[in-house]
Amino acid sequence: MAENKISFWILTALVVGNMVGSGIFMLPRTLSEAASPAGVLLGWGVTGFGVLFLALVVGNLAIRKPELHGGPQIYAKELFPKNSKTSLISGFMSSWGYWIGNFAGNAAIITTFASYLSTFFPILNSKLVIVEIGPFTLYSGNLLTFFVCSILLWGLHIIILKGMDGAGKLNFVATAAKVIGFFLFIIIALFAFEKSNLLPLYAPRYEETGLSLGLGGQVYHAAISTLWAFCGVESAVVFSGRAKKKQDIKKATIIGLLLALAIYIGISLLVMGILPQNQLVQSEKPLVDAMEIVLGPIGAYLLSGLGIISLLGSTIGWILLSSEVPYQAAKQGIFIPAFAKENKKGMPVFSLILTNAFTQVFLFSTISNSMASAFDFVIYIATLAFLVPYLISSLYQLKLVVTGETYLDHFGRWSDGIIACLATLYSTWAIFAGTSDLKTFLFGMILLASGMFFFPLLRKQKNVPTKQSAA
Repeated sequence: MAENKISFWILTALVVGNMVGSGIFMLPRTLSEAASPAGVLLGWGVTGFGVLFLALVVGNLAIRKPELHGGPQIYAKELFPKNSKTSLISGFMSSWGYWIGNFAGNAAIITTFASYLSTFFPILNSKLVIVEIGPFTLYSGNLLTFFVCSILLWGLHIIILKGMDGAGKLNFVATAAKVIGFFLFIIIALFAFEKSNLLPLYAPRYEETGLSLGLGGQVYHAAISTLWAFCGVESAVVFSGRAKKKQDIKKATIIGLLLALAIYIGISLLVMGILPQNQLVQSEKPLVDAMEIVLGPIGAYLLSGLGIISLLGSTIGWILLSSEVPYQAAKQGIFIPAFAKENKKGMPVFSLILTNAFTQVFLFSTISNSMASAFDFVIYIATLAFLVPYLISSLYQLKLVVTGETYLDHFGRWSDGIIACLATLYSTWAIFAGTSDLKTFLFGMILLASGMFFFPLLRKQKNVPTKQSAA
């Protein structure tokens, strides 16, 4: 459908909007705890180059393999013999884990949206007791937060069902406002920047055990902290099946990455230059504290407003992405066929309903401590599901280079081979660093393997009809 084809600018907005979310507001403090200014800069360099290689890989695959769309996890099935059971299982499991991680993450974004809204509506923090049953206490603020989160989720659900055109434009407006807002923050922050706050450029940092970290250790920890800032760099690839031009996917991915990188590095360094390091590591709201130094108390409201806009754009983008992943996988025969159902506007109606229904379950974390613990646990073990697709796409690019498939000239093959090798090394390191806790890795594997309980629902034939109408 022509109305569901996405332009270059909407693809770029999806990349930037999904990458720059709530994490940016606490990242300066996290980085300051992990490393001195020199370590932070080098950490950004390591992550920036690593993710750039990944972006080049997924963008290149979108052009060389245009029939494969739906995200980097979709390439898992291509690593094994065509139409083999191993191919089917790997494609299903990688899509399964990536989907679960996405809808759990959506709940985190939505609840963070409500927390920023509470700056303007303090009643959302009210501790008025409504119900008290044993250890469970329901406060009016928590209940109102739950309703606000639910209204946002299902309100966006209705908008998205009306077509990609409207949802994409809304995401573009929110992302444009977000980018303008953050660049204005950078310009304003320049007036309060103090170079002395960045000195000394290198100073020791200490682990919880008291062990001193050298520059290499600081760069390592800073690179891990910045790694999560780039989740979503694959957004344009997920929507490659809806792109007006396949060439736009790679361009949108690279430009979106560079825009996000400029925002992240600019804000991180400027906040470190405004707040003394001993104050920054203690700050609960570093961007707000930095803005208050420049603008006074009104800075808190401006930053909260920017946070609301930022999270609104991220929520739209991630809901779109979360429902698109199983939908495209089902259309290619590696996910439960029901997820391929579309409405009259060409939107993945079944996938969207089920994705948001599971997100709704996790929104109960706003009123239940036990549910909140379960929610935190799922986010914790979904780490592996987010990182594995990056390695999968890098390995698939290497496979194409080795076999020579899609290549006509040696130069392109060699250059792509070098990029693929570097992307593979980085994504392997990311998995190791991101799941260095054995518990995280093992539970992540269990999460991926849990998909096997639903694997029998998948039809054995590879091709599922691409258009199944739903009311």
